[in-house]
Amino acid sequence: MSNEPQSFSKVAERLIGDFRRVPSNEPRKMRRRPTRELTSIIDELMVKHQIGRSSPEQTIRDHWPELVGEANASYSHAVHLDARHRLTVHASHAVVRNELFLHRATIVERIQKLPGCTEVKFLNIRAG
Repeated sequence: MSNEPQSFSKVAERLIGDFRRVPSNEPRKMRRRPTRELTSIIDELMVKHQIGRSSPEQTIRDHWPELVGEANASYSHAVHLDARHRLTVHASHAVVRNELFLHRATIVERIQKLPGCTEVKFLNIRAG
């Protein structure tokens, strides 16, 4: 037989505590989670937020003048790659926005040739 006390559900613990008139110090909506090692949590966060790794967004930003040309790059920038593999681009000038819109298929092809950026499927061009 183990020396650890029997674990009960929250409802059972609350019922036993109320019966014995023992106040509960735990908030009612608090969830109990099993204890995990800090290294595994840090590893998960590093993968999730791509810390220490080159993200596709950063690769695109680094190569943006080569992808759209120097003139268009000075009035636009890649902002965000969403879960549906659409790259949001902000263009600060209407002419540049129209130019990017007309050549978006070519720009996507160039982006897909970059390392780690094969998942980009579409350009979402916005004023900004």
